[in-house]
Amino acid sequence: MLPKGQRHHSVRAQYVATRGVEPQLPPIIPTLDFEDDAEESTVRSFQAAPEAANLRLDQYLSQALPDISRARVQLLIEAGQVRVDGAVPKAKAKLKGGETVEISGQPSPEPLHATPEDIPLNLLYEDKYLAVVDKPAGMMVHAGAGSSEDDRNRGTLVNALLFHFQKLSEVGGSLRPGIVHRLDKQTSGAIVVAKDDVTHRKLGDMFSAREVHKTYLALAHGHLAKEDTTVTLPIARDLVRRIRMTTRRAAATGAARSAVSHIHILERLNTPYGPFTLVEVKIETGRTHQIRVHLQSLGHPVVGDFLYGAPHIVRSLTDAAKSLELPRNFLHAARLAFPHPRTGEQLEMEAPLPAELVDFLAALRG
Repeated sequence: MLPKGQRHHSVRAQYVATRGVEPQLPPIIPTLDFEDDAEESTVRSFQAAPEAANLRLDQYLSQALPDISRARVQLLIEAGQVRVDGAVPKAKAKLKGGETVEISGQPSPEPLHATPEDIPLNLLYEDKYLAVVDKPAGMMVHAGAGSSEDDRNRGTLVNALLFHFQKLSEVGGSLRPGIVHRLDKQTSGAIVVAKDDVTHRKLGDMFSAREVHKTYLALAHGHLAKEDTTVTLPIARDLVRRIRMTTRRAAATGAARSAVSHIHILERLNTPYGPFTLVEVKIETGRTHQIRVHLQSLGHPVVGDFLYGAPHIVRSLTDAAKSLELPRNFLHAARLAFPHPRTGEQLEMEAPLPAELVDFLAALRG
């Protein structure tokens, strides 16, 4: 309703003028492939996209580099690690599009050192060069940025490793000592860590050359159609929900990265709670959320994976009073096989399915 005294005015003219006219949406900023493991001396240069015109520098960078939060981008700028056309700008500086942007070092401020914590570890293998650990679900591999007193820097795999091994490789930096690869927080299973820099670099080369073979077990909703399926859909950051990844952004844009998952059916389950499929997944690449995204792209999300469309509660089809809930993803890194980076010995470690997943399968079967 119009304000009192103006109610004799009509808005019909404005309505007619805008009827059928779509509201102008903000331009989609092309994202950049910008890994967060650069050396301190690395300087990366790129041209600001034309779509950056009239955007603040921090706003543009936080959209173009989706793995970095706007707060961290602002800290980078304040630290003088960002230059635009050779000059050190302010975070609020407006861009015209086409400027040369340079970022020095890592795209996030160096956090304080992780601290040791007496947290139990389940070792699958250990020698003087490396160890393979069975990580439980709910444990982060390493902490996020923040002070050593922050809760995010407590209870991680790195905290436990530092307590048990004292000396780890330093290639990954002070926040990620020993960490060669990662598992999602709610994914359990085998993960290899390096005790010295030489072993770390050799393992890193082996991962790049796909000489490390990783096999996962997952329980998916519904029945997959084929006994064996290879998914090759590229994966990129979801522009709408940036904590998610997606297969819906074309690789031609440069934003998506190649990803290959080989899915083999172990068992099709017909249960009182509906159909499910237990699968074995071997991955050639290690993209963020890869298995979860690829199974979701087939219409069969991982059980317990609420981020990618799985229901929070699995309800019985025959008894409305019965339901099951899994407070983690049903995704487990079951096997890890690779030649020892220092001795050449062929290693193969197997992490047994955790009790909570065994119990969930038993409950599903009724």
